[in-house]
Amino acid sequence: MGTFTVTAELGDMEGRNRERLELLVDTGSSYSFIPRPTLERLGIRVTGQRPFRLANEERVFYDVGRAIVRVDGIEEVTLIVFGEPDVMPLMGAHALEGLGLGVDPVNQRLVPVDALLKAAGL
Repeated sequence: MGTFTVTAELGDMEGRNRERLELLVDTGSSYSFIPRPTLERLGIRVTGQRPFRLANEERVFYDVGRAIVRVDGIEEVTLIVFGEPDVMPLMGAHALEGLGLGVDPVNQRLVPVDALLKAAGL
């Protein structure tokens, strides 16, 4: 699947600060990864730390927080990882699922998808 970017609006939980960002869509990443200076500028606070496994199998820890993300008029709270200042901002699977969006790799765009509740129908 090729990669593409999407324009999203990211903001603090209080809704006071918002900023439009170009995010690389990365379904292989659990969470969205945003440069720390951007998150600090928006007033997004660190709420904890989580372990992550990198592509080279190295285990690292990053600060995490919560933010409001908006794409194509759809808004949701999501977990955000505080990245290094020069990191490419990316949108991970958690934000995509929370927004009810999936990836159309052919047309390189996000599309609405139904959430799954398979066990509820049993």
